[in-house]
This record gives sequence, structure tokens and C-alpha cells, in this order.
Amino acid sequence: MTEADIAIVGAGPAGLSAALYAARFCRSTLVLHDGSARAARIPRTRNVPGFESGITGPSLIARMSRHAAKYGAKIVEAHISRLYRSPSSGFELKSEEGDSYSARALILATGLECNSIPIDDRLHARAIRRGVLRYCPVCDGYEHRGKVIIAYGKGDKGAGLALMMKQWTSDVILCTDGELVTPEMQTRLEDANIRMWTDKIAKLEGDFHGGLQRIVLATGVKIDCDAMFFTTECAQRSDLGDRLGCKRDEKGGAVTDPLTEESSVPGVYIAGDASRDVLLLAVAIGEGAKAGVAINKALLKEDGLG
Repeated sequence: MTEADIAIVGAGPAGLSAALYAARFCRSTLVLHDGSARAARIPRTRNVPGFESGITGPSLIARMSRHAAKYGAKIVEAHISRLYRSPSSGFELKSEEGDSYSARALILATGLECNSIPIDDRLHARAIRRGVLRYCPVCDGYEHRGKVIIAYGKGDKGAGLALMMKQWTSDVILCTDGELVTPEMQTRLEDANIRMWTDKIAKLEGDFHGGLQRIVLATGVKIDCDAMFFTTECAQRSDLGDRLGCKRDEKGGAVTDPLTEESSVPGVYIAGDASRDVLLLAVAIGEGAKAGVAINKALLKEDGLG
């Protein structure tokens, strides 16, 4: 069994930020991850402070991993499937590969599970790489200012996305894929001069080279644009926390102390997208740092040093 002061499940921005702080407190730090960090899918983000030309998700994860490892954090690919309290060591974790780990304190930085739009996987990956298929208006809206944007989303959720896009461009088209919006939202869309199509979407097309993207409706109507922004259903990856009894709020996010990121279960901290509905890299990094600092303070107190 591999032992550590702190075990971190998840190697996205939150988990790696926590690992850096924990390791620099000279805590034996173990990062366990399954290789599924959502940040690794980001083609390029320009919202990370200090990277004015932007940075790709894989590069950010690689840099943060090297940074944490430089100070002693051990990063291991492992699919953690079970964890429980241990009277002797605090927490024990088991992986699908059959390995066991123990730690005095635990950080869950397991992120989100998000649905993708229903298109061919290779087409989807190419559209993401080309920056014409987008899931985060906060991260990517600026790059499409003044362009023709399709906002896709069911009913009022899609309408909210369309209204948000108006701060970057005057030419926004809403496709609700067969769902109507409420009368109140209909009025807001009309006031904002947003065109709306409620027909079902038959397919997506695009060469993803010259900037032409197209939504084809079930009625045969073809709508061209420069980029498409989509709303999808996401859920916190909370299975491990649920097994320990960590409380969740009405949206499914973990309930944590905003000062420390400690959950309702003492010794268990939850940071990043798994904890709440502010899905930003900078927020995840900050929450990971808070959790790493708070755990060190708790361990110092436990050892009679704090």
C-alpha cells in the first residue's frame, strides 16, 4: 500500500494546484487520476492570467504537473473506484487496477461529466481543434466578436446563451432544437434582435478550415455561421464523495466551506468543477490552492504544531 499525507483524486487544474501547495509544505502528496481532465480538451484558452497569447489545455496540464512534481508530488494514473475511512490511516483508496493507497486527508478534484453534441467523434474533435465549435462562452466569446454566431440550446437555456453572446456580436442566431421558449424569454429575444429557429436539427456540417459552419434543420433550412456555441448537460463527478457521505446542494455540487473547500465530511476537501457551478480555470486553480493550504493547517493542528 502506498501511503501519503494527502491524496488528491483528479489531475486537472484544481487537483494540480492543490498538489503544488501541499508539496511545498513538505507534505507527502499523491495525485491519482484517470486521464480524463476536461481541461486537456481545451484547444487554446486566453483566460489564464500570464498567458497573453493563450495556452492549450494539454500544455497547461503538463506545465502544472511538472511544477507540482518538481516539489515532490507523485502523480499516478489510477482509476479510483473505492474509498473509505480507515481507523488507522484516515482514508484508504482502491483502484480498478488493484492498487491500494492511504492518506491522512483527501482532496476530491474529480471535475464534471458533460454531454457532447451528437456528431461524429472525428468531426467533433476537428471542430474543437479549429475553434469553431465551442462550449464555453466565458472562455471563448471574445475570439468571435463581430462574427455570425449560432447559439444552440434547449428552450430558455439556449435563449440565455444567445442573449449572453450579444455582448460580443450583433449577429446571433438561436437554434432550440425543437423546444419552445417561454413568452417572457421570447420578448427578450425579440428586443435583442436575435433570430430564432425552433425546428429540430437534422445535422451539422462544415469544412472547419475556411470558417464555414452550417446547421441543417429537419425542414431542410441551412443556416451558416462563423462559429457555434452549445449548451450541454453537465453533472459533477460526485460518486466518490457520495460514498463518504459528502452533502450536495440542489444543483448537484458538493457543499463546501468557501474558506477552506472542506466538505461536510471532516478531512475531505472538494475543489474545482466538482464543488460548484463556476466552471472556470482560474476558479479551479484558486480552490485547489485553498484546499492545499487548509489541509496543511489541519494537519499541523492534528500534530500539535498549529
